[in-house]
Amino acid sequence: MTVEITSHEELRDLLGVPSARAANKDRRRLHERDREWLAASPFCLLATAGADGSCDVSPKGDPAGFALVLDDTTIAVPERPGNRRADGYRNILDNPHVGMLFLIPGRTDTLRINGRARLVSDAPWFDDMMVKGHRPVLAVVVEIEQIFYHCAKAFLRSALWQPETWQPDLLPSRARLIKEVEAPVESLRDLERHYGPEYAKNIYT
Repeated sequence: MTVEITSHEELRDLLGVPSARAANKDRRRLHERDREWLAASPFCLLATAGADGSCDVSPKGDPAGFALVLDDTTIAVPERPGNRRADGYRNILDNPHVGMLFLIPGRTDTLRINGRARLVSDAPWFDDMMVKGHRPVLAVVVEIEQIFYHCAKAFLRSALWQPETWQPDLLPSRARLIKEVEAPVESLRDLERHYGPEYAKNIYT
């Protein structure tokens, strides 16, 4: 029998009440350590939700420090050339609330930022986001409403950063997955060529 949780009271009874430290750890302004974390982070996940409640989570990555601190309550994340679906960005236009999770490779804790986002197509500080001579396509500017550090348990349980657990070849290659799942008109050979060594050379153009 499946037992569904349908109320806040049921959830609280199951999980218990957070400690005072956990309940009160979120802040609204960047601490100097937060700035250091952002300067060291090369990757984040950006969560958005549309006006209808549909959700999206998109990975964002660049050299460490890619998230630009504009002031004590505002950061900006650059967008580089991609597949042009823009699912998360269309969500932001309808609903500005976003959640972000900043990772540092090898660290089992993470930095979480929740806030209100807007899209910017150009600004003087775009020059500070240049990588290999390329300015970002756009930037997501986030006004911080909550910022706090999240504990390490999920990363410890998953052994995410332990190389001996990595099995990158457990599933077919990116090209073969596309051919089997999406059934494009391109041949497998053409897809393998596209996602081969040259692919990484063109990620900023």
